[in-house]
Order: sequence, then structure tokens, then C-alpha cells
Amino acid sequence: MRNSRRGMVDPFIVMDVMEAARQAEADGRHIIHMEVGQPGTAAPEGARRKLSEDMQSDAMGYTVALGIPELRARISKLYGEWYNVDLDPARVIVTPGSSGAFLLAFTALFNAGDKVAIGAPGYPSYRQILKALSLEPVDLQTSDANRLQPVPSDFAEMDVQGLMVASPANPTGTMLDKPAMSALIEACAAKGAAFISDEIYHGIEYEAKAVTALEITDECYVINSFSKYFSMTGWRVGWMVVPEDHVRMIERLAQNMFICAPHASQTVALAAMDCHEELQANMEVYKTNRNLMIEGLPKAGFTRFAPPDGAFYFYVDVRQFTNDSRAFAREILDEAGVAVTPGLDFDPVRGAGTLRFSYARSSADIAEGLERLKRFMVKRGFA
Repeated sequence: MRNSRRGMVDPFIVMDVMEAARQAEADGRHIIHMEVGQPGTAAPEGARRKLSEDMQSDAMGYTVALGIPELRARISKLYGEWYNVDLDPARVIVTPGSSGAFLLAFTALFNAGDKVAIGAPGYPSYRQILKALSLEPVDLQTSDANRLQPVPSDFAEMDVQGLMVASPANPTGTMLDKPAMSALIEACAAKGAAFISDEIYHGIEYEAKAVTALEITDECYVINSFSKYFSMTGWRVGWMVVPEDHVRMIERLAQNMFICAPHASQTVALAAMDCHEELQANMEVYKTNRNLMIEGLPKAGFTRFAPPDGAFYFYVDVRQFTNDSRAFAREILDEAGVAVTPGLDFDPVRGAGTLRFSYARSSADIAEGLERLKRFMVKRGFA
């Protein structure tokens, strides 16, 4: 059958790595997973228990398209707790994961052929979703001097209709402080370009609290998810905050594209937001793992990285070892039994010389993974 040009997107390489790791495990090998950006923990126990109770009396049918009102109100309250932002719950839209939010945002904000700037390295699905919607992603080659985050001069001379930023970022874990975020928002406003802030890793920070774009302006789209801090990747539930005059348009799109986010997932999400002790225990694991990585990666010969401000990744320059990060990652998987992600996923131009290491799993796994990496690199003469 015929197919469309819009459907010809690149693969999400980390998913291919996951499949290769799964095949290795099916063959009886023990693989340390440092490739996938998901917590090794389940959704909070209290939230899962609440769902179990509710399922005895609730059929879990459709919810309204914008999400369960109690969940929207609780998300609004979170902005007061975390950022001292007074947010109207009417501006909160519950979505099928952050991916559903990206689809809604890109559809609502842009026309076919519009150009949307994204930082490179950056989350690869931004680029592919934009392409699938007949939009043109414009990679901004960010610099080490700016900790691989975009700055206004990166797109000052470009004709773009939008800018997508992420802080903390995937794959680098770097963050934008308030002046840096403000400068980008002002630059977009001057161009008449939409500003979209991906804040999916908020809550997972180490030295300073992440800044939400809503501290600076209401004229933006903010996207978040329960996947990372709330440890709910497979539940597929996220949220988006939009300007008041955009809510009805987003509602119509959501009604037609998704009907609603999964009811059961919304129930778990609402309860998860008050499972503070369990969520903070997860954070202590990430802090421990981050320290293990800071100490262990250089011992394995991986010395070119900046410690992340947030999220749970290290983005490492490996150009002294390879000019083919995909092949190098495969060798590490085959020989060391450690799954890592090639940088080509995040930066098609420079990613052949980088790897991303995730440290979201248990501390025992991270310690074992670092030891395996060290043995592999010593064997190669790299450490």
C-alpha cells in the first residue's frame, strides 16, 4: 500500500537498544540497563493501593477530555508548593503522557511547514513528532559554554515559529536558570514565536530547584508528566499548562485525538502526588547513583562530561574512543553486558561521538554497571 512522507520518521534508537538488550536477556544473559530513561521503581505503593480500592466501585470509563477535575486541581496546587505560582486549574490539561501533550501542543500552535527550533542534543521524539505533523524541526547546535542549552543568539537570525526547550534536559541533565529562561522567552516574544517548556524532569534536581516557565510568563505552553519524578512511565499520563484563551482549542483537539487520558492512570496520578515519603526515597537513590557515576565513570575512562543538574543521565563525550557511537554502544552491550544509548539519538550531527548513561535503576545495578564498563575499557586499553 501507499504511505505518506510524514510517516517516514527515524527510529527512536534507545528503543532499538532496549530490544537488543531484551534479546540478550532472552538468551540468558544478565544485562545492566543504563540505556532507558525510566525509574527502576514502580508507581508509589499508596497510589497503587488507592487504584485497587477504587476499581471495586468504579468502572473506570471515560473521563472528560481535559482530565479528572480533582487531578487538575491537585496539579495546580503543585505549582504553588514547588514554585509559589498561583495557577488556575482551568489552564491544566491532563494528557496521555507527555507525548500526547507534544501532539496537542504542536497541532494547536503551528501550521504545516512551520519551523520549530529545538536544542541539540535533545530528546529525539521532538524532531520526529514535528516531522510527522508536517512541521520542520530546526536543530540548534548548542555549545559546551552554555552547558548544551540554547541561547537567544542560536536562533536570532532564523525564521522560526516556535522554540522547544527542556530543563532539566534529556540527555544532558543541564538546567536553565531564571535569567536564561527569561532571555529565551523574551527572544521568542520579539519574533512572535511560541515558547514551549518541557519540564518532565522537574522534581529530580540536585543543587537547585528547576525553574518553570510559568514563573516568568503565562504566554507559554508548559509540558510535564508523571513518568519520571512520580515513577509512572508505563501508566501514560502527563499534563500541559496553556494560556487561558487556548484551553477550549486544546479541549476540542483532545476530545478528537484521545477522548481522554486513561482513567485508571489519572486515579493513580492523583494519589501519587501525596506519596511524599516514597518519592523522596526514590530521590535519595538518584542522588546516590549520581555520586557513584561521578566517581565511577572517570575510573572507566569516561572523563568528558558535566555532572547533571537534574534528571538521571550523564552525557559523555567519547570521541577519543570512537567516531561511531552506535557501534560502540553495541560493543559495550555485547562484551560488557551493559546497555547504553548512542548519542545519535539526541544529536544527528555530533552524536556519533557521544553516549548517554542513565542511572535511574537501583544503586546495586549502577555499581555493577560501572564495574563492567571499567573492565571493558581496561580490556580495550582505554582506562
